[in-house]
Amino acid sequence: MNFLIVEDNKRVAHFVKKGLKEAGHTFEHADNGRDGMLLASSGNYDAIIMDRMLPGGIDGVGIIDALRKTGNSVPILILSAMASVDDRIHGLQAGGDDYLVKPFALGELLARLDALVRRSREREVQTYLVVGDLQLDILARQVSRSGQSLSLLPTEFRLLEYLMRHVNQVVTRAMLLQHVWNYDFDPQTNVIDVHISKLRQKIGDDTKPSMLKTIRNSGYMLTDATR
Repeated sequence: MNFLIVEDNKRVAHFVKKGLKEAGHTFEHADNGRDGMLLASSGNYDAIIMDRMLPGGIDGVGIIDALRKTGNSVPILILSAMASVDDRIHGLQAGGDDYLVKPFALGELLARLDALVRRSREREVQTYLVVGDLQLDILARQVSRSGQSLSLLPTEFRLLEYLMRHVNQVVTRAMLLQHVWNYDFDPQTNVIDVHISKLRQKIGDDTKPSMLKTIRNSGYMLTDATR
């Protein structure tokens, strides 16, 4: 596999490159945000390892946000010493797929990269999802309902994609935390409730038959409301 490392710390970058090389992978490296943005937007990578604090006029979160806004869905592992829950939430909501805090074990880094790439390849099998009059185009990063285009933030898009891939199934909070946010948050966090509420509004559940249902004491379910 081929990876992009965007990391300004020489010691960390050397450690990561050594581990990737020993595992049989190839890579490119940028030590500042400007070069990282250029390589990320023009290269072909299986995944990107992204530091948050970078010199060069743009930080890691800025790069991720810019990539997602252009429809680039390459898996991104954020690698950062910024370890608070708020820091991790911010990085993941900006479009990161996973978050690993420094210092880290090389084995865990490689395992997380393998998981990210595997999930990405599994998603490629089906890139256009339809549930009732709701349509989601993975490649174009577009969502519409009854032919009307909807504007979703990156996390809302991933949340809807996961729900559509599990249509008519109860999806628990733990499942959403693991597969949408890719992190074991406190199960009592209200981050899911906030995003579900916003997603309901955006897909028009206030004026159309409700598709996104809350299943008491269980989780949520997206249904084909037109059936």
